[in-house]
Amino acid sequence: MSATGRGASAQSVTADREIVITRVIDAPPELVFEAFTEVRHLSRWWGPEGFTTTTRSFEFRVGGVWDFVMHGPDGTDYTEWISWTEIVPAERIALLHGESRGDPNAFESVLTFASDGAATRIEMRTVFPTKQLRDEAVEKYHAIEGGRQTLSNLAAYVTKGVED
Repeated sequence: MSATGRGASAQSVTADREIVITRVIDAPPELVFEAFTEVRHLSRWWGPEGFTTTTRSFEFRVGGVWDFVMHGPDGTDYTEWISWTEIVPAERIALLHGESRGDPNAFESVLTFASDGAATRIEMRTVFPTKQLRDEAVEKYHAIEGGRQTLSNLAAYVTKGVED
């Protein structure tokens, strides 16, 4: 029986595999979106507090790849790989994120950028292949707090003025 009609609750079929983080940033969607489009921007804000990023290759286009290493504050290096699957300027970015191309544990993220007065409401919705992988990301890698810190770093970067 489908859950449609009056009074039916609409719950995503992926709810037990996803993490959703939102933030309102005091900058227009075009500027917030721009911070994702070039590695010179991303390298200044990407990642949780205390992390830095070294880019090995970067091409922001559908099918393009960002191959990078995140350096944790404890000295641990995390090899990362992102491929963009959809780009709608100032509105939406969809991507596949793993340790490398073909990673069976890669997850999908969709970022949406919506006007909220003069600000931007950004939503980062990440869906993992399994509930277990989502739980591991939350418990072992602190994905929720890390996502919040990443969006906080983005907010700080764009509100102080994106550097050319």
